[in-house]
Amino acid sequence: MIRYAIGFCCLARTSSFTVGPSRQSSRSSCLSALTERQMQFWEDVDEGLTDVEQVYASRGQDIDRIRTFAKSARGEIPPPKGDAPGHQPSEEHVEGLTARPIWDVIDEPGLFPWATGLEESADVIIQEFEEKLARDQKMFASDSAWQNQVMGQGWSAIRLQRLGVWNSEVCAEFPKTYELLQSLKIPLAVRGVCFARQAPGSGVEPHSDGRNFILTSHMGIQVPEGCWMKVGEETRTWKEGTLTTLDTSFEHSTGNPSDSERVVLIIDFWHPELTEAERAALEYVYDLRNQFETGKVPIRKPRALQEQEQEGGMAGLWNSLTGGK
Repeated sequence: MIRYAIGFCCLARTSSFTVGPSRQSSRSSCLSALTERQMQFWEDVDEGLTDVEQVYASRGQDIDRIRTFAKSARGEIPPPKGDAPGHQPSEEHVEGLTARPIWDVIDEPGLFPWATGLEESADVIIQEFEEKLARDQKMFASDSAWQNQVMGQGWSAIRLQRLGVWNSEVCAEFPKTYELLQSLKIPLAVRGVCFARQAPGSGVEPHSDGRNFILTSHMGIQVPEGCWMKVGEETRTWKEGTLTTLDTSFEHSTGNPSDSERVVLIIDFWHPELTEAERAALEYVYDLRNQFETGKVPIRKPRALQEQEQEGGMAGLWNSLTGGK
């Protein structure tokens, strides 16, 4: 099984969330394993979470689970364990959320009030996609080699949104789809929205995305007979115009044994059991990580190291005056 998660401790594209060959049990030993840049990141995270905490405290909401999430991400507490067969959460984990491999979003309108409206407008999305495909047969672009290690060479995507940012050029090519997604007020999460193509005779190897606080809906756009998806111990197919929703922290894989392309619209959204405060906190953490990874946050020495140097400097001065006595 491949673990497909981006680790905060690395602040880079890696397949592991741990800080070293073995997990560290204490905060001091964990922080000593972090680079200065990683320490700076987590100091900024803590400051931002405090701000979020203060805003939502007056509304009676806390972010205790996100504080625990941060400890898990830093490797300060033991890694989470799966809640069901095939469940393989990463250290990017929010405790206490219901874990199901497949969610029936249409049957739970209280949790997913946008789902019925999306299915009812499926024809709009499918027609716009087919019209675009007729004009541009080469519109799909393969993801990076890094992602293709997991998704395989047969998988490619047209990304309307990635990491919380809408691609204005792509959205201009699919204006009806974009406007529909906006109007339904889907609680979109940090990963994104895309049309995903699976080439004939290809598939995605079993893997877990790790994050249990994001659910993913697939709307069938073009689904040849025989295509399948396995999530945990459940195997499903897609239906055109219908949503199939999964928790990608379960091991999952796909296959297209046909001689035609399979296309689905993928929508990532927040787990419905997260509170408004918890969503805001997670949005802050992931937005900050994106800013770090793109070099938008200036490098500075972590305050913890500055304090250590100041303490060391005063101790050195005292030793020089007293002879270490």
